[in-house]
This record gives sequence, structure tokens and C-alpha cells, in this order.
Amino acid sequence: MATAYHNLSDYDFNSVPDASGMRFGIVVSEWNSNITGALLEGAVKTLKKHGAKDENIHVQTVPGSFELTYGAAQMIKSNKFDAIIAIGCVVRGDTPHFDYVCAGTTQGIAHLNATTDVPVIYGLITTNTMEQAEDRAGGKLGNKGDECAITAIKMIDFSCRLKK
Repeated sequence: MATAYHNLSDYDFNSVPDASGMRFGIVVSEWNSNITGALLEGAVKTLKKHGAKDENIHVQTVPGSFELTYGAAQMIKSNKFDAIIAIGCVVRGDTPHFDYVCAGTTQGIAHLNATTDVPVIYGLITTNTMEQAEDRAGGKLGNKGDECAITAIKMIDFSCRLKK
């Protein structure tokens, strides 16, 4: 497992561009809110640490992870954001529902990345147990929200450099 060898919150601060002029949309699943709330907190804190202004960070919630694609698509259509961070958590249960939600959400976010000009950052945690999710939401493996924020900043910078 890759995360076992890499803390999600470890990165070179100096390798991250200034985010003071960047606009971020964050769409967060309400399902497993104990996890998604911690991921959101990590993302917002990291964005601000790199200069993002409060007025340039907009958070919207959707009921579950499957709805993240729709939420991200609507945020893109608003033309208000330079990147969207999609945050969710799906924990495996006893039925194939886990597989359908994870695959559909992953494919939806990939489709948005391939067909729009706004990067959508994949912040969906998919785990076998709640303990594994907690480990990735500020626990012993760091916070995936931190990683998503850094990725969003770097992808906006990437897009800007291509336009020069």
C-alpha cells in the first residue's frame, strides 16, 4: 500500500506556489462526515498556509460521494474557480455498493478532468475500515486534505504556466 510509505501531510513547503490569487471550490460529501470534515479542515488550513484568502475558498456539501461529480461539475460551470477539490469517504461494507460508488465517482472525476479546463482534485478516500479512513484524515498517515490542497495549488500553477 503506497500510503504506508508516504505521509499524506509531508511535502516541501518551498515547492508550492503562492496561492494568494487563486480561487478554490471545495465540494464535500456529508456521508462519513467525521472523516470528510477532518479532510476539509486539512485542505482549508493548507490552502491558507500557502496564501489563499478566505474569500477565495468556497465550500459546498453534497449528500454522498457519488454526488461529488455533479457538485464539481456545477462548480466548474459557475466559472468562479481555478480548481475544484472533491472530498469524500467510502468505507467497504458487505455489499457491492462500495465498488459501484467508488468506480462511478472515480470515473466521473476523471471525465471532468479530461473534458473541462478546471482541474478537479481527487480527494475520495476508499478504505476497508473506518480505522483506515481515520488514519488518512489526520491520523498516523497524515491528512489527505493537505495533499489535495497542495495538488490544487500545483495544478492551477500548471495551467497558468501553459497559458504563458
